[in-house]
Amino acid sequence: MTSLANLESALGYRFNDQAFLDQALTHRSHNARHNERFEFLGDSVLNFVVAALLFDRFPKVDEGDLSRLRANLVKQSSLAEIAQSLHLSNFLRLGEGELKSGGFRRPSILADALEAIFGAVFLDGGFDAAQSVVSRLYAPLLAKVDPKTLGKDPKTLLQELLQGRKLDLPQYTVVATRGAAHSQMFDVECAVPKLDLKVSASGTSRRAAEQLAATEIIALIQAMGPAKGGSRRARKNTQLSLPVAVPQENK
Repeated sequence: MTSLANLESALGYRFNDQAFLDQALTHRSHNARHNERFEFLGDSVLNFVVAALLFDRFPKVDEGDLSRLRANLVKQSSLAEIAQSLHLSNFLRLGEGELKSGGFRRPSILADALEAIFGAVFLDGGFDAAQSVVSRLYAPLLAKVDPKTLGKDPKTLLQELLQGRKLDLPQYTVVATRGAAHSQMFDVECAVPKLDLKVSASGTSRRAAEQLAATEIIALIQAMGPAKGGSRRARKNTQLSLPVAVPQENK
């Protein structure tokens, strides 16, 4: 296992009691002294600290949007992204079965271990220490947060984009359904008549196909440039960032 001093350096925190860090890195498959209680504690610390960071960073954003932003910042994929930046997989203590199955790369295990580390820092150094670690690790993610778009799916973003241009909502039509019942593919068409735009997309569910089609329509609208006329604020609101990916869903 790589020296824990390297991990402490990446965290920006040196433990007074190394046993806290050891336990935070121990998966339940390794032994009975595992990290799940630390994870429970770290989850609460993380939610509070991220809420406070968002509250300070976005003084004009309301409670509902703050909750949406926090949910996306503390979700598994965000935690796993931070864990990967720390090379956390090099430090995990896993049972033989998890090692063989590649558990050290599994997002859920990485995310849980990171939350456990937050809990361990809290136990070892108190709230101020935990707050400092969380704030430091989340700084790159917070720098990229756009309150208008983070956590919103493409269909919602397209609706807001069209409303900002005072246009009717898009029209979604299922044009074909292919494949066996247990593995169907849906072909969906999304149209914005006033802009003479129409695209088709396919997905493993109607919703997934609609989301992909909405993503394509947004890109086409943004390529047109700002809407002509309307208020300066309305024109500004049409500049939306697309989500990175659209998850595939079951019907």
